[in-house]
Order: sequence, then C-alpha cells, then structure tokens
Amino acid sequence: MTRSFLQPFIQAFQNIRANWFHTLLSILGIVIGVAALVTILSLIDGMEEYARDQITNTTSIKAIAIQAESHKEVNNISVRKDSFAVMDYENFKRLIAETGPFDRTVLTNRFNREVHVPGNTAGMGVFLNGIAGNMWEDSVLQAGNMIPATAFDKGQALAMVNEKMADLIHDKKGETAIGKSFVTMDRTFTVVGIVKNHNSEDPPKAYVPISIFSDAEMHLSPPSCFLEAKLVEDVPVQKAKILNWIKKTYGQYAQDFIVETQDTRVNQAAQAFLLFRIVMGLIVGISVLVGGIGVMNVLLISVTERTAEIGMRKALGARKKDILRLFLSESITISTLGSLLGLIFGVLVTMLAVPIIKAITHLPFQANYTLNTLLVISIVAIIIGIVFGTYPAMKAAKLDPVEAIRRE
Repeated sequence: MTRSFLQPFIQAFQNIRANWFHTLLSILGIVIGVAALVTILSLIDGMEEYARDQITNTTSIKAIAIQAESHKEVNNISVRKDSFAVMDYENFKRLIAETGPFDRTVLTNRFNREVHVPGNTAGMGVFLNGIAGNMWEDSVLQAGNMIPATAFDKGQALAMVNEKMADLIHDKKGETAIGKSFVTMDRTFTVVGIVKNHNSEDPPKAYVPISIFSDAEMHLSPPSCFLEAKLVEDVPVQKAKILNWIKKTYGQYAQDFIVETQDTRVNQAAQAFLLFRIVMGLIVGISVLVGGIGVMNVLLISVTERTAEIGMRKALGARKKDILRLFLSESITISTLGSLLGLIFGVLVTMLAVPIIKAITHLPFQANYTLNTLLVISIVAIIIGIVFGTYPAMKAAKLDPVEAIRRE
C-alpha cells in the first residue's frame, strides 16, 4: 500500500531531475511568490507581536473590570438600591482561583475619612483605600515594608501611607512614620510602609487590607475588582467565565455586577492585522498564480514529450487513474519543491530585511516565524499542485494508447 502510494512520487522526482533546469525556470514564479509570502507573513507576525506588546504595555486592553451596581433607575432617576451584592475578599480569592490565571488582580474601595493621630487633637482628611491583590507594581517603596500577605487573610489593622500622609503623622524633623499609628472608623492602624507620592499634588492616602472592613462598611463604599488577562485573546473567554462564576455565586444578585472589557479595541486590533494579512496575501497571490501556470506549462510539455511512454503504459494495463495519479504526483512534487525553495529564500530575505528595518526605525523589531506560516506554505503547495496539475493529468489519462504509440 505504502509502496503503491510512493511510487508515483518517486517517478515524478526522476522526471524532474531529468529536466532540472527547465523545471526550475518554470517554477520560478512559485519560488518568488512563496518567498514573498513567507517574508510578508513573518514580518506581519513580527509587527503584530510588537504592536501587541506596545498596546498591552501602554493601555488597559487586557483589563477586565467588575463593578458593583449600587443604584437603579426609577422614572429616569438614579436611586440607591435597598440591598445589593458586593464582592468581599473571600469571594475575590475564589474568583481568581476559579477563573484565572491573571497577570494582575486588584480589589479596592475608598473612604474619605477624618483620621486622628494619638497625641494630636487635630484631625486630618485622608483617602483611606481598602486593597487586595498585586496592585503595587507601579508603586515605589520609600521606607518600611509592604503589607504582608498574612495580614489580608487575618484582617490585621496594618497600613501603608504615601509621603504626604507620612509628613502629617509626624511633625518632628528626622522622625519616621513607620511604627506610628492613626485612628479612624473605630480602628487603630499601624504604619508598616511608606510609598512615594505619584506627584506633588497627591493628597494624603492610606492603604489597608480590604478584609478588615465589615459587610456594612463594604456596602457604604462598594469595591471594584480589576483583573488583567495574560493574553489579549484570553479576554473574551475569561469574561465569559467570570460572568458564569458571578451567576453561580450570587444567584439572583448577579445583576448587581457589571463586567466591562475593552472588547471593541481587542477586536479592532485583531481584525486590523487579519485584514492586513489577507490584503497582502492576495497581492502575493498573483506571483503564486504565475508560478502555478508555470507548473502547468512544465506538465503539458511533459505530456507531449512522453506521449509514447503513456501509450505504452496504458497498453501494458495502466488505468486512467494510474496515469492521472502519476501526473498529479509530479505536479505536487514540483509545487512542493518550489515552495520549499521559496521558503528558504523568504527566510533569507527576512533575515536581511529585519536589520534594515531596525536601523531605519530604531525599534526593537523582530520577524516572527509561526506554525501558521508553515501551514500556509504547505497548503499553498498542495493546492497549486492539484489545481494546476489536474488539466495536464487528465489530458494524459485520456490519450488513446494506440494513437499515443503511433506518434512515436
């Protein structure tokens, strides 16, 4: 079975080797077309990877936001609901475990509160932020330590403050706020770390474990949950998983949550690269079409030159499908050879093009060779072989054996 399948390809390769230079010139169109296709696809894949990195590093395109909806509309007037669900710390951990993994997870809310420092009767206005998750990637620790992970599970009254609040906590030169305490919301918080202000106008801020707040306090300032997917493509899938998780966890109160993503921007980015790839592929397809005509030309000449051989084969018992298989095998072999040469040539061109692009743009750009590119090349080779080899193969199969022998 295997031998009968491979035999036509072996004969096809022998025929190609006998007319090597003529075959090479005829498939030059395929070589150029496939080389152009490889170059364009690898450069587009590289552009897509670079653009994806830029988009994801400078925008929130991978972000998924979960907001508690504490109000409803009645007669076109927004009124606060009598009861609604909020996401607490325990459910936040469950959400991450059951719908992740994520690159970044944040649960946060904020209270505007008056804070008192022991020994100082004057109060100060502070933004008191309840936090959980890894929201400190953009913060610079100036002194002390971050709030330990155990403090979130135990609901310990520890706090981190910014420089502005640290200055308000102590008024003696050279003194530090680390280890000092402040009182608000009937709790005494101990400062364990100080982070730098984001800017000179940054107001006094304190960050405390969100798990320390009661359910009633959480309803006064409903937390917001922000998640960041690992890949842009993961956003729609994880959004659907989050919606299902909310429905399963909160039941009739699931409608109290709004899940928002940058779906439009995600789709626009993916569609833009797909459109570019299709358009460039169609343009390159002209070269591939020329190459296919070259394959047909080689096979038609081969049919003419091998008329007597075809007649002899049919006289010795070869069926139409045997002749058809022989010439189709030759066609696929020729187009595969052209595609392979084009692939090698395309990689070489890309290797030369990338340094030129980097020198002109001064960007860290790299071509990207993906499995999809190799699959496209393989499919192109097979399609060209079948489409442009069918007519010569059918012509050879229809030859009358007696007439074919007499032509010799």
